[in-house]
Amino acid sequence: MSLLSCFQEELLEAGCDEAGRGCYAGPVFAAAVILPKEFHHPLLNDSKQVKEENRNALRLIIEEQATAYAVAKVEVEEIDQINILKASFKAMHLALDQLKQKPQLLLIDGNRFIKYKRTPHRTFVKGDGRFASIAAASILAKTYRDEYMLNLHEQFPQYNWKKNKGYGTEEHRKAIEVHGLCEHHRKSFNIDPLKLAELF
Repeated sequence: MSLLSCFQEELLEAGCDEAGRGCYAGPVFAAAVILPKEFHHPLLNDSKQVKEENRNALRLIIEEQATAYAVAKVEVEEIDQINILKASFKAMHLALDQLKQKPQLLLIDGNRFIKYKRTPHRTFVKGDGRFASIAAASILAKTYRDEYMLNLHEQFPQYNWKKNKGYGTEEHRKAIEVHGLCEHHRKSFNIDPLKLAELF
């Protein structure tokens, strides 16, 4: 099924999505994207359904052809302070703040959102598989976050973030058991090595 170019025709729409909400480590990233109505690319889809090399190629295409786009992140310290859900919404708000063109309607991936200023919004479960602008936002958020985690990997190779990107894979959990947590781990996620055995 091909992605829809818009939800409605009258208002200027921006799609919003986040990446890294379920990770053990690293910031949560979010993107906001306004696409031209005629934008189409056969590979564009929910970032989780797109191969890494295609995501990286799409990122360049989206950045070149989008009417406006922005990417923002919320750091681990703030995630631990305000919780990951609020941090995800804040990252979306920060991305929206940076858009060079102001949307009149926001299309949000998921089922919840904290209202952004006076801009109306609609939420869509699995919206990144329905609307091109949300899919584009998911691609940008994912590729920017993956790039960030690859850079962190250079400083903390013991966790192999270049492969797991901070997600709680078995390999990552075992590395935490051996090496403990570092400053980039989300302490509020209850991933202390002593508790891992209870959780898994």
